[in-house]
Amino acid sequence: MGRATALAMRAVGATVFTCDIDAAALATLPEDITSWTCDVSKSSELDAIFDQILPDGLDFMINNAGIAGPTKLVEDVTDDEWRATMAVCVDSQFYCARRVAPVFKQQKSGAIINLVSGAGILGYPTRSPYAAAKWAVTGFTQTLAMELGPDNIRVNGVVPGNVNGDRMERVIAAHAATDGLESDVVRHMYAIGTSMQCYVDPEEIADLIVFLCSDYGRHISGQIIGVDGNTETLYPRS
Repeated sequence: MGRATALAMRAVGATVFTCDIDAAALATLPEDITSWTCDVSKSSELDAIFDQILPDGLDFMINNAGIAGPTKLVEDVTDDEWRATMAVCVDSQFYCARRVAPVFKQQKSGAIINLVSGAGILGYPTRSPYAAAKWAVTGFTQTLAMELGPDNIRVNGVVPGNVNGDRMERVIAAHAATDGLESDVVRHMYAIGTSMQCYVDPEEIADLIVFLCSDYGRHISGQIIGVDGNTETLYPRS
């Protein structure tokens, strides 16, 4: 989703900056997208990037980084697993918002898009760290919209559905192993958990983000918007 968003913003003429912990993934991006290798759970590494970007101004901030966390019963989750999930999924969004808010306030414009999840609006058995983190993002998003709105700053959350790609396949494999099911069965269960019984492509998430950052979305704020075929349950069980 991050890659698709970077490419979509570039396609409409934006100057794009991005970061990832995976240097090899960044190397596949076009040369005119400036990128840094960074662990977003560490504020010092993000600060070093913002110190280079912010003097020239910034229009949009998309908080996309996240990890799935463990797939375990709550009593089996370790301290380190809990903290790592929170650090990447929640702390990183706070670190970024804290840096861009003063710049957006000064220029009286800006938009922040936080990637949420169906786990940020529904329960998610065996994924308690991830669900807790994403519910935190939902509250953080709506609070920032209220706090920053008077300065003409929009803040919205995007809820991806079952997004096609390697990450979703890892989630499916973890659930299949935990519940003793075949991967194809789990994949079907995720699909029928949505009203449209579907999976979505990363580019669909990117399209919504571009729309929310554009003038078409100039008065959309404080919203948690799904691109998910209407998720009814994250993990139907029969």
